[in-house]
This record gives sequence, structure tokens and C-alpha cells, in this order.
Amino acid sequence: MNSVPPTREDIENLERAWSDPPGFVGWLSAINHKAIGRRFIVTAFGFFVAGGLLAALMRLQLARPESKLIGPDLYNQLFTMHGSTMMFLFAVPVMQAVAVYLVPLMIGTRSVAFPRMNAFAFWIFLFGGVMLYVAFVLNVGPDAGWFAYVPLSGPQYSPGKRVDFWAQLITFTELSGLLEAIILVTTVFKLRAPGMSLNRIPLFVWGMVVTAFMVMFAMPAVMLASTALITDRLVGTHFFNPAEGGDPILWQHLFWFFGHPEVYFIFIPGLGFLSAIIATFARRPIYGYTAMVLSLIATGFLAFGLWVHHMFATNLPELGKSFFTAASLMIAIPSAVQIFCWIATLWTGKLNFKTPLLFVLAFFFILVMGGLTGLMLAAVPIDLQVHDTYFVVAHLHYVLIGGAVFPLFGAIYYWYPKFTGRLMSERLGKWNFWLFFIGFNVAFFPMHVLGMQGMPRRVYTYSAEMGWGPLNALASLGALVIAISVLLFVVNVFRSLRHGQIAGNDPWGGNTLEWSTASPPPACNWPALPVVHARDPMWEPWPEPTHVAGLATESREVLMTTVLDGRPDSRESFPKPTIWPFVTALATTVLFVGTIFTPWALIWGLLPVGIAATIWFWPRRVDTAKHLALERQP
Repeated sequence: MNSVPPTREDIENLERAWSDPPGFVGWLSAINHKAIGRRFIVTAFGFFVAGGLLAALMRLQLARPESKLIGPDLYNQLFTMHGSTMMFLFAVPVMQAVAVYLVPLMIGTRSVAFPRMNAFAFWIFLFGGVMLYVAFVLNVGPDAGWFAYVPLSGPQYSPGKRVDFWAQLITFTELSGLLEAIILVTTVFKLRAPGMSLNRIPLFVWGMVVTAFMVMFAMPAVMLASTALITDRLVGTHFFNPAEGGDPILWQHLFWFFGHPEVYFIFIPGLGFLSAIIATFARRPIYGYTAMVLSLIATGFLAFGLWVHHMFATNLPELGKSFFTAASLMIAIPSAVQIFCWIATLWTGKLNFKTPLLFVLAFFFILVMGGLTGLMLAAVPIDLQVHDTYFVVAHLHYVLIGGAVFPLFGAIYYWYPKFTGRLMSERLGKWNFWLFFIGFNVAFFPMHVLGMQGMPRRVYTYSAEMGWGPLNALASLGALVIAISVLLFVVNVFRSLRHGQIAGNDPWGGNTLEWSTASPPPACNWPALPVVHARDPMWEPWPEPTHVAGLATESREVLMTTVLDGRPDSRESFPKPTIWPFVTALATTVLFVGTIFTPWALIWGLLPVGIAATIWFWPRRVDTAKHLALERQP
């Protein structure tokens, strides 16, 4: 390691080595983490807009009593598609997408681990989402709710292929999520810049590590559940059929063992966004770094002890429910620790009230309200009264939108200069914020009152005598304001691509490593990898050595470091771009869609998947020789 800057020739060689190929085939072959991250983000936001349009149609139907705009069958598809889109195609994937782009930049490396697998995960995610919406357009969209409770989703009550498409969507999205979790954990533990020990990792990166471990433990449960469901429907097994020894409650245990940690898959990355934004706009490091990290880890552990609070209305032992009530209350403790650390940071800082910070401040108000209603629902007597009412709908949206979408909007405004090299419009950003904040509260706060008045969720209409019309009209008006806000955000994004102010490398004066490279970053991220000497490297002096020397400039070579201390360990040659992850994902899609219609597709569909994967992983003689030569070097 030394401080000698790379030559112009070195920089040109690095750009050639790390760039993806040009042309359409090159676009399909891309494996650069920034290209895949951008595609993930754009695709997830596309599904967000689609899910929002479905929600707008539902609010239009419910705006007045006895509306006949949408019939019950289409309404069932709408609310199932809306929930499935937001939970499986937007909330978790977009958090992983931002991490795919930012984590290598924040820890000082040139790539994610397993870059080809990263591309494969994106194509699987894209094809799974497209499959679901094609089914919806062809009137075979799922209609049993995004939770697909049995026996409603079983063969007796849901004939046809609607639930089958939903079950396969789960397989697609969870496969993609599992792969991304493996990639992120390996990247953070083995590819950090020299000097970045565990106690110097940025809080956003810590949040993604905790999330990735949660994904690896939780997602197999829902994959097992969806596989059992589709075999019940297509093969004639009886996992959930009580007449044949099955148990419908088993579905709820498996699904919610995944489903409640999923809330924290969405929530914990949002906490990481907040830590990055608050530190920058308060102009001081986050208060209580160690307490923040331990709180993230504690939240991840406790999240796996809450799933039964979704099942308080089932015939489970009352003593058992009491333990889950206690766990549901206990998880508020690490969240409170983080909130107090953020408040201490803001209180002692010199605040710069830009758009990202406004979204952060709104988070405090909305999430605390959602958390308070969560504490109410943790009590069995209250939960039994409001369990299937709009009170739960309001709570869910306050937690998920407050805990994820508000921080996400703030993160996009914060890191947009790093993605594009330009700043987003502050004027449009503030309009976006205020309309979203006001529209959100107008849309969802009345639902608390509707729930207390007894309005059940999952109904497509109601009679005028119930007296729910005015509050539903108000909620629908709020949904319209939200739609206008999101439209302003989209306009701001595309307008700023061409007309936004040139940002420079570090427009906000950030404290983390990604602000030390160009905006947008070059293909290799850094011409010379940095050496880290402090927890906030951009706010500390850079003593010698400042950069890593000795890595190859004409090939995709990365530096591996030790897990605990971030000390240089070895060098590894990474693979080049190839089209075979795309081909393998396409063959996998054909396999899973085919099994919806015939079990024989499992046998015949494995053949093209096996061929594509074999070509993908087939060792190249030239690459093997280079790798052996690198191993022999001192």
C-alpha cells in the first residue's frame, strides 16, 4: 500500500477491464454492480407505481358507499396484487437494490461478491414480476390476498391457476432475495477496504448485514410454505387439508415466521438510510455508534419471536399468546434506543434543512404513531376487537410507509448525486415532501377511526347506513394527493437527469467513503482503492498510506481482507461479463411457469436450466491460468 496516484494509462486500463460490453448483447451480459443496482432500483420503483395505481383503483371504488365501479372478483385481484406487489416486488427488493449499488462504494471495493449471481438475481426478480402482471392482465391474477390463507387458497375454494401464479411469484422473489443476501454478506465480510474493521463499518452497511442474515433465516420458511401449497393444488398432497391429517394453521405459522421478520427486512435498511442522512445534515457523527449497532442486531433477533401476534384470533393456547405479546412489546426497546441516539445527534448538530432531512423528520412522527398502534395490537384483547378491521390497515401502512418509504425517498434525494452526478430540484423536492406527508396522513389516519367504527378490511363495498362514507371519501382524497406527490417525484427524477445542478464528488459534505470517488463513479469505483483510518473517513485526516498499490489494472482483480480487522488477505480475479446468467434466468422462468400447467415441466424444464448453468460455470482455460499465476505471486 502506498500513496502514489495511478497513471492515466492505469486508469484507462481499469476502465476497460471493469466496464460492461457495449450493445444490446452487452446490456444483457452486464454484471457491474452499479448497472445491476440501477436496474433493480428502477424496476422496483416501476412495480411501486403499478402497485400504487392498483391502490388508487381500490380507493376510487371505496370513495362512496354502494359503488359499482369495480366488482368483487376484480377487487379481490386488485387488493391481492397490490399487497403482493408492495411486499414482494417493491419493499424488500428496492432496499437490496440500493445496497447493491452503495455497499461496495461505502466499504471501498470495486465489486460485489459473485457479480454474475447478482445479475442472475435481478433477471429472476424481473421475470417473476412480469409473470405476475401478465397473469393479472389475462384475468388469472391471484385473488386470495397477499397472505394466501388456506383453505381459501387451496384447491377446494380457489380452482384455476390464480393462486398457482402467486405461489410461483413467491419462489421467484425469495430466490432473488436469498441470492442478494448471500452476495451482500460475503461482500461486507471479505471485500472491505484495508483498515475498515468491524467497528468502522457505516451504519447503513450494518443494517444491510443484519437484514441479509434475517433473509437467509426467514425466506426458506415461506418458500417451503408456497411449495407445499402448490403441491397441494397441483399434485394432490394434503399439507394443509385437515380431512387428510394436514393443518391449515401450519400455513400461518410458516408464512408469518417469514412475514413478520419481512417487516424488518424493510424497516432496518430504512434505519440505515436515516443514520447516513442525519449524520450528514446534522454535521456530526451519529451519537452512540455501538448502541446503534447492537440495537440493529437485537431488532433482528427479536423479529423472529413475534410471528404469532398475527395469529391472536386463532385457537392457540392463551399462555403461549402472552409470550408473543411480551416479545411484541420488547422489540420497541432497541427501536427506542436508536430514536434517542438520532435525536441526540440532531439536538447537538447544526441542521441543514434540505429535502432528505425533511423526509427523515417526517419518519419520526409517522413511525412513532405506527409503533404506538403496534403496541395496542400486541395486546390480545385489543387485537381481537380490531383484528380484521381498517385499524390494522392503517397500522400496517403507518409502519411500512413511515418506516420504509419516507426514509427511501430521503435516500434517493441524498444519493441521487452519486447515482447521476446531478442534484435533484430542491423546490420540487419540498413540494414532493409536503404533498406526500399531508396526503399520507389524510389517507390513512381516518382508517384508524373506520376500524374503531367496525369497518372490516377486504370488503369491496359497504352500505350508506353504516356511516363510513365521509371518512372513506377523505381517505380517497388523501390517496389522490399521494399520487400527485409521486408524480412530482418522477418528474423531478427525470428532469434532474438533464437539467439538475452539477453535483461534484461530495455535494452534501458526507462522512462515508462513497463520497470520496467521482459522481457518478467510474466502472472500477476507484482508480486506486482507499485505505481507511477512521469511522468517518471523509471527516478525518487521511494519513499514509491513503491508497492500495499492487492490484492488476488490466483484469478484474479485487482485494480480499480479513473479517474482523479488514487487513489485506489475498487477491482474487473476478469473472468477466457473460450472457449466461440472463439465459439461465430465462430458462428458470420457463421451468417454473411450465410447472403451473404440468408436473412434466419440472423434468423437461430442468434440462435447459442445467445446460445454461453448466456453460455459465464452465471454467475458462485462460482465466484458470491467470488465477494460478496470481496465486504464485508474492
